[in-house]
Amino acid sequence: MSRYDVCVLGSFMKDLVASAERRPLPGETLHGTGFAEFLGGKGVNQAIAAARMGARTAIVGTIGDDRYGEEFLDLLVADGVDVDWVIRHPELGTGVGLPLVLPDGSNSIIIVSRANAAITPADIEAAGDVLTASRVLSVQLELPVEASRAALRLASAAGVTTILTPAPVGPVDPSLTAYVDILVPNEVEAAALTGLDCDDESQVPMIARKLADEWDLRGCVVTLGSRGAYVLDRHAGVELRVPPHRVATVDTVGAGDAFCGSLAASLAEGASLTDAVRLANACGALSTTLNGAAASAPDRDAALALLASSSDALEIDSQTFAAAPPQP
Repeated sequence: MSRYDVCVLGSFMKDLVASAERRPLPGETLHGTGFAEFLGGKGVNQAIAAARMGARTAIVGTIGDDRYGEEFLDLLVADGVDVDWVIRHPELGTGVGLPLVLPDGSNSIIIVSRANAAITPADIEAAGDVLTASRVLSVQLELPVEASRAALRLASAAGVTTILTPAPVGPVDPSLTAYVDILVPNEVEAAALTGLDCDDESQVPMIARKLADEWDLRGCVVTLGSRGAYVLDRHAGVELRVPPHRVATVDTVGAGDAFCGSLAASLAEGASLTDAVRLANACGALSTTLNGAAASAPDRDAALALLASSSDALEIDSQTFAAAPPQP
């Protein structure tokens, strides 16, 4: 029996968030309208989201031996995430992210990896017990590709369902594709991977099919921000568009991670990919109603309530999320 529902291999980023009316021009100094500090990084965000959805969750990654690192450990432990496989690097500081948030809630982010970049395949081998004792492994591209490949390979060989978020956007090392079950790109990442335009609604299904065929995936989920998501489940022979939820968006930082953490938790629980995407879509939408990344991930009850209030809930299997998730 799996000891964990979800294991996340990923980054730790202290987010230093500036708000402004617009992005500065090259060489321009621009007065901002606000500043805040949050704990984030795709790995942390997804782990927190999965835990708040009721999944028994562990995280693997590297932090610095500094104040930011301590803050991360306190946050994760408070949300019930197992941090036994988090490495503390004695010299490199904890990673930082520098998001700029505009009035409409859109954002752009600069990340400085620091300790995140120090994780090695040997560290992954040392964490093999947790990687192979989970139902689902979620991985992103903020860590060195060698470490990500080692984790995906170990998990895949053990029959663990593997999810890859191809972010930050850019070319994906082809050696990763053989070990990925479900790919979850956003519209920018999907366009970069395929050369097709996600703004053209007619091309979204072609994008999902192209990625599923080229990577030999079980499924592909393209997240479309305020336009919802598109899911292709090759095993079930299902393709469908999941409509968006209308919420009062204040900050989109971490919305994709909330989506992926929820998706991993639901798949670990045994939900179908399409039902998991429906709930993840609600989770991602709710996360945009609060500032911050990890802090904005909603709990299970809130996500279920939003889903129940939507017409999309009419299509969901009412038994899929009826019971509480399994506990340790």
